Amino acid sequence: MKLHRLIISIAALLAFATLFSSCSGYSRLLKGSDYDLKYEKSFEYYNKKKYSKALQLFEQITTVYRGLEKGEKLMFYYAMCNLKVKDYYSAGYYFRKFASTYPHSEYNEEAMFLSAFCYYKDSPKPSLDQESTDLAIAEFELFISKYPNTTRKDSCNMLLDELRHKLQVKSYDNAYLYYKLGYYKAANVSLKNSLADFPDSPFKEEILYYTAKSMYEYASQSIDEKKRERFRDAQRDLGEYARVYPEGKYIKDINKMTNNTKDILNSLPVIN
Repeated sequence: MKLHRLIISIAALLAFATLFSSCSGYSRLLKGSDYDLKYEKSFEYYNKKKYSKALQLFEQITTVYRGLEKGEKLMFYYAMCNLKVKDYYSAGYYFRKFASTYPHSEYNEEAMFLSAFCYYKDSPKPSLDQESTDLAIAEFELFISKYPNTTRKDSCNMLLDELRHKLQVKSYDNAYLYYKLGYYKAANVSLKNSLADFPDSPFKEEILYYTAKSMYEYASQSIDEKKRERFRDAQRDLGEYARVYPEGKYIKDINKMTNNTKDILNSLPVIN
């Protein structure tokens, strides 16, 4: 029993000593100035999937080898390391920087695709800021433009559709929020802008409906001096929905508002 415990204790001490020695050796490597050794070890750590350690070394030596033969490979794998640790925004930035710095590199096609893909991975849900979504779309379009015969073209187009849909959702949701809050004039303007930005929006029918309804509500709340002008605007927007969707799911409500609008306009005093 005692021998068994002794063996376990010795094994634990050896493991701790090995770990301490390893950490101590890595710390000395980081603090040292042997850049050739750092270059060698950075790829060694990368190949062993120790990406966090490799990343720190890549960060230290990419500028040292910039403009030299080793610099190209270093810069690409520095971006790859950021991808491996799931820092997608940084990875996208460094892949894009690599592609512009080394346009004729053997890694260029891969770098351009991964730049777009990393921004795609960083793209958040529609309710959040869409900077990465915009960057991903721009990078995918640039990639397809430069490599029109790429085997990744179908995948890129599929991801582009997903990213554009996210922007369409955000645009519609932001505009519809004004309607929900009762800001009918702002809703009318924002909904029209949303459709102008995305004429093929999957929310087109809803946009036209709430565009008309928001103007109708805005006119209804207006002072008498403004009602004629605003109900005429509502009449135009109501007519647009009926023209595009004569059998749409909101047509009954549209027809009801259209008839009410006619009655109101006929009842308003004529201003000379």
